[in-house]
Amino acid sequence: MLAPGLDLVLCGTAPSRASKEAEAYYAKPGNLFWPTLHAVGLTPLLLAPRDYARVLDFRIGLTDLNKTEWGADHELSRDGFDVPGLAAKIERFRPAALAFDSKTAGRAFLGRPVGYGLQPETASGALLFVVPSPSGRARAFWDIGPWREVADFVQARRAAR
Repeated sequence: MLAPGLDLVLCGTAPSRASKEAEAYYAKPGNLFWPTLHAVGLTPLLLAPRDYARVLDFRIGLTDLNKTEWGADHELSRDGFDVPGLAAKIERFRPAALAFDSKTAGRAFLGRPVGYGLQPETASGALLFVVPSPSGRARAFWDIGPWREVADFVQARRAAR
């Protein structure tokens, strides 16, 4: 779900089983994605998974690195990660920033180990960020700080318009 000129594209690894069944992004109960978007100020209201298309109203896009499989990261085949396809989407739509909401997705795209926060590379001019996964399975690694860093970038961009 992308459009030209977005402030931010959030890229997951692949849909969870619950998201696939609900046909909605981040639909698994206990996933912190939607509350986090609201808490850090990326959306002015708390959206529900079924309302995922409304993120475009806030100049945010959603996609996944693996569009052919679903499940937890460890269940996915690395052949399903479409790095060239994602790079082509970023080239086409030209968002200001791309944030991977898992180290798995960020590592696959960049081809190297990643830490959280702003990365030194860009993709077609987009700044690249890696933020902790909002999945309940990754709760031990949860830290809202890198999400705030992304939100600060987006809010500064919005204020400059």
